[in-house]
Amino acid sequence: MRSESEIVPGASAADAEIRALARQFAETELRPHVEAWDRDRALGTGVLAQLAQLGFFGMLAPEAHGGLDFDLPTYLAVLEEIARGEPVAALALSIHNAAVIAPIRRHGSPAQQQRWLAPLASGEVIGCFALSEPEAGSDAAAIATRAVRDGDGWVLEGEKRWVSHADVAGLALVLARTDSPGDPRGAHGIGAFLVPTDTPGFLRGEREETMGLRAAAVLRIRLREVRLPADALLGEADRGFACAMEALDLGRLGIAAQATGIARAAFEYARDYAAVREQFGRKIRDFEGIQFKLADMATRIEAARALLARAATSPSTGAAAMAKLFASETAMAVTTQAVQVFGGYGYMRDYPVEKLMRDAKATEIYEGTNEILRVVIARGLYRPEQPDRL
Repeated sequence: MRSESEIVPGASAADAEIRALARQFAETELRPHVEAWDRDRALGTGVLAQLAQLGFFGMLAPEAHGGLDFDLPTYLAVLEEIARGEPVAALALSIHNAAVIAPIRRHGSPAQQQRWLAPLASGEVIGCFALSEPEAGSDAAAIATRAVRDGDGWVLEGEKRWVSHADVAGLALVLARTDSPGDPRGAHGIGAFLVPTDTPGFLRGEREETMGLRAAAVLRIRLREVRLPADALLGEADRGFACAMEALDLGRLGIAAQATGIARAAFEYARDYAAVREQFGRKIRDFEGIQFKLADMATRIEAARALLARAATSPSTGAAAMAKLFASETAMAVTTQAVQVFGGYGYMRDYPVEKLMRDAKATEIYEGTNEILRVVIARGLYRPEQPDRL
């Protein structure tokens, strides 16, 4: 694969240095342990603290609050490199930055920004995002969790599903209905709330058993009479859904970067294995069937990176959907072919590509299933370009 200056047109020396730092961390602190973390269903002790020391929890936070204030291309480059080492670590960074820091930065009051941005940027507080529910996945506007006014404050009641890293989070951005029962306003009756996870009634439930990304703690959250002050509301009481969609747009770019990192890792393992594995007295890289697989894998990865780079420099809802759609399907295609290149060994837990294949599948599902993304893209073909939400 090409050098960084060739991959990212106009990349500065500082950008290349940041990417190199992330790559070194992935190589030395993540890759040697990923099989054990997958088996034990937990990231190693201290990984998140190390990421915080590097400043990566504050990539999208303003410098005034201790953040790095990266532009989108630099931010996504870091996520790709971290995902190449361990996708779960990249997922934690993506959720924290895109779904918690970015909404507070864009919609938070000065007091909310003063309270939360600095501890989030330093990694002292880790954020999680609570939108999906048992009956509200792709149809996010159908959430049933309610926020009822109580004097000057609010009381939240409901249940959330598939909340990643809720086990270590100190702050949850929770979406809840603020309209009255029977109110037909749909998405226009949803608010976004900043909920400290030590608030009475915020209950961490069962951990989900996942096929891939097994080191990520994906929890159910129950909200039982969670009482919040008025300043827990982020923005306006009926604008939470728009805030969530902005977070998803940005999150989809992060998932595209994560998927690209997964695909790169699988390709590199397959390429290197083909250079040493012999059959019929020849290296398998000399067989045309293997060459074609490697060529297709490399081409898909380059195309995914190019589409992601375009979406990062000219962000929009449609561009984010395209980048996530193509990169996630690239990750699934490349990891599947990597398993095939390894043959019988590829199906064994002793080799890394089967884990990557399981991890890749998640990128086609979360932050909007690829079926939903195709709907988003198709709708955009028949209407004027919408204002940038990123």
